Parts: sequence; C-alpha cells; structure tokens
Amino acid sequence: MQRAGRHGRQPPEGGPMENGVGQEPGTPEPPADPAAPRAPRARPRLVFHTQLAHGSPTGRIEGFTNVKELYAKIAEVFDISPTEILFCTLNTHKVDMQKLLGGQIGLEDFIFAHVRGETKEVEVTKTEDALGLTITDNGAGYAFIKRIKEGSIINRLQTVCVGDSIEAINDHTIVGCRHYEVARMLRELPRAQPFTLRLVQPKKAFDMIGQRTRTSKSPGEGTVASGKETLRLRTQGPAVLEEGPSPSEEEAARQVDDLLESYMGIRDSELASTMVEAAKGSPSVAQLAQGLDSVLGEFAFPQEFVAEVWAAVCHPKGDKR
Repeated sequence: MQRAGRHGRQPPEGGPMENGVGQEPGTPEPPADPAAPRAPRARPRLVFHTQLAHGSPTGRIEGFTNVKELYAKIAEVFDISPTEILFCTLNTHKVDMQKLLGGQIGLEDFIFAHVRGETKEVEVTKTEDALGLTITDNGAGYAFIKRIKEGSIINRLQTVCVGDSIEAINDHTIVGCRHYEVARMLRELPRAQPFTLRLVQPKKAFDMIGQRTRTSKSPGEGTVASGKETLRLRTQGPAVLEEGPSPSEEEAARQVDDLLESYMGIRDSELASTMVEAAKGSPSVAQLAQGLDSVLGEFAFPQEFVAEVWAAVCHPKGDKR
C-alpha cells in the first residue's frame, strides 16, 4: 500500500516553466512591440495530487471548479464511479473530521478520497429528543456523521461511527438530501418508536480498522490554510484563487459553525464562512435576516440564531464598543 505526503512540482528538464511551457535556457525573448496591446498573463494550471484513502497510487487532477467536478476528476483517475466517493480529507488518509475538504483547498494540500465500504443497518430507539448526531454533507448528495456526542443515544451504539454516510432512514433513501434536511428528519422522528438507519462506512485500510470516532474539537477545525492562497470552489461559476481568511474571520466562522451545530444539528464550515461574509455587510440583525432569507431561505433559520450570528461577527466577545 502506497502512501504519500505533499509532492513538490518541479519544472521539466530543459529550462524554467512559464505557464506550463518549457523554455530553452539562454533563448532571448523577442523585442516587445510597444504599439501592440498587452495580453493578460494567464495563470499556471493548478495541479493537485490525490490518493484513495484506503491505499492507491498517487494521481494528479486539475481543471475542476466545484466539488462534483472534483469527485469526477478523482473518479476518472482511479477508474471508479464518482458516486463511490463519500467525502475527501486534506493531508491525511484518516477519517479525520477536522481535515474535511470543504469549499477551499490550499495550493499545497494533498487530497485523499474516502470511498464506499460496507453497508450496515442499525435499529435506534429515540428515548430523548436529541440523538447526539451532528450531520454534514459532501456537496455531492451524501450526508454523513461528523460528530457523535459523548453519552448520547448514538454514542451507545458501537456500530455507528463518525464518517458513516446515512443512506436511508426506515428504508426511505435520503441520498441527494442536504445535511439540514437529514437533521430535520431525525429531529422529527417520534420518541419511543424504533427506527432503522442504513449506513455506509468508508472503506478502511488495515491500519484504520478499529478507529471509531474523534469527538474532540481543536481550535483549527474547519480551516484549510492560513495566510496562504487557496482555491475556492463555487457552486456556480469558476473556481477562484484568493487569500486565506484572517484570524478574526476564522474565529467568527468557528463561532457560527458552533451555532449551526447548536441550533440545527449540522456543521458546515463553508456555510459558516458565507454567513460571516453576509453578516459583515449587514448593519443590523433585520437586514442580515432578510439577506439570509433571500439566498438561504430553505434553511429556515430561527430569528434568535440570526441574532447570535450577527453578534458573533459584528460584536465579538472582548469588543468594548
């Protein structure tokens, strides 16, 4: 089984690289025509290295603008279906929810794709309102478990693990549903009535067998890079290069992500970053609520949640104003 860390990309023999084209050393450049319009400088092609998390040769991918296209590129390299990919982590082959690929990829990040493993069914009896699950999704139709609360109903079921994709609830498939929809379905299940979860676990290598969960939360959760350029993937339009978030923006996004978990039972670092941007441009809670409703109305955010988001971004703790 082959593993790899970050790989540096070297120019080919014969000269330096200029936008992906080799130049002969010592070749003089032709004189520029001052009257000719100056063509915009093209960006070099961005190439990322990738492996299957349970073990594979290293592949190279490029030319994607969103998560679905990224999965398609990875699938093409390894000759699998894109629907086999549950989620991706950055710079680790482990099922580490603190290293999930979201909407941004650092230019030096190494991508590990976690693919479908065994399917399992578990019967759950809801003895409390909260099951103790935090749900996220991969942006391509699969919702999966990001966190299991210690001492909760789900925590007592040893067969349920962080990283498991939720494929069906009581034989009703939820493939294609967003994480907030799945969280809502689970909240609305009646108490004292057993229900069945059909789960798909990520395929594991031998050194990963026995790893059940990681519930601790580190200060850097949800971040991909700090202070360096990242490739930001967009749902619509091309991917763009931009500087990484500032420390204050990272802290605000973490607080909003915590609020998403507290109010809605989901974690979504990219959604949290989007809400931070919206709150920064909103002079009041009412205007933030109106803005969120216009672009994220399907979430049906409670008014008190919106107020806490605005306070976290515009009046962070320690702000004396």
